[in-house]
Amino acid sequence: MKLLKKLCVLASALFIFNTAVTARTFRTEIWNDVPSMRKYHVSMYCTIPENHNGSAVIILAGGSYHHLGYRTEGKTTAAWFNEQGTCTFILNYRVAGNGYHYPAMMEDVQKAILYVRQNARNFGIDKNRIATIGFSAGGHLSCWSGEFGNRTNELEKFGIIPTESIRPSIVISVYPVVTMQQDIGHEWSRESLLGENPTQEQRDLFSLEMNVPDDMPPTYVIACHDDPVVIYENSVRLANALKEKNIDYRFIDYPIGGHGFAMIDNDFMKQYHWNADLKLWLDAHNFFTAE
Repeated sequence: MKLLKKLCVLASALFIFNTAVTARTFRTEIWNDVPSMRKYHVSMYCTIPENHNGSAVIILAGGSYHHLGYRTEGKTTAAWFNEQGTCTFILNYRVAGNGYHYPAMMEDVQKAILYVRQNARNFGIDKNRIATIGFSAGGHLSCWSGEFGNRTNELEKFGIIPTESIRPSIVISVYPVVTMQQDIGHEWSRESLLGENPTQEQRDLFSLEMNVPDDMPPTYVIACHDDPVVIYENSVRLANALKEKNIDYRFIDYPIGGHGFAMIDNDFMKQYHWNADLKLWLDAHNFFTAE
């Protein structure tokens, strides 16, 4: 019976990580080194492809900060990046559906970035080529990690004083939640992150368009005009803020495509191949190859 259980676990793992280029796949609990946090079981699914080129990406699925679209936005994204030779880390950050609000999500993404940097040598990763990619609310979290990684250390309360940077080298936000303001903000994401009645100060602090630093990492933003979930103007506000700060960024928008297309082989992908544009942009930033 014990052998059968082990075989079932192995089969499940192979199903989760099945990809032709995978050489090593594993799951890690990112808070295992902090005794008071072990009970939260925040996991990260990691894939080191055989042809890895030293780049890495932390993947943040969306779900309104309430749940996670692991299969649609996590697995498909990991598979594409693995094909490019990138090591992938799908972070199952804490969400409101399980009873968590700010600062849990921010703690998790900073701990994940720190984990990858601290283990970069073991994984053959270049510390200067670590990106975050997020979708919808995950796009908000990805961009937040770039904006606040050099300003806010959410890990300090756990006695963690990082000797490595806790922000990504590159930020990618796909149909992102951006603003927490009442006019066009995504209400469900705002409530999941900040609770039912956030103060105006909280809304301002977590509105990405209001907090772009002068040293924001290169940032890629994509959105569609007909997005029925997150109002398109969210991405426009972010792009304008990046432009005003003279940040290295690309904002690509499409007339149709809606929300939730991720990297699924759907009609939108077949028509626009948006990740081909992303690849060109990442190539231009020497993400897949060291300078």
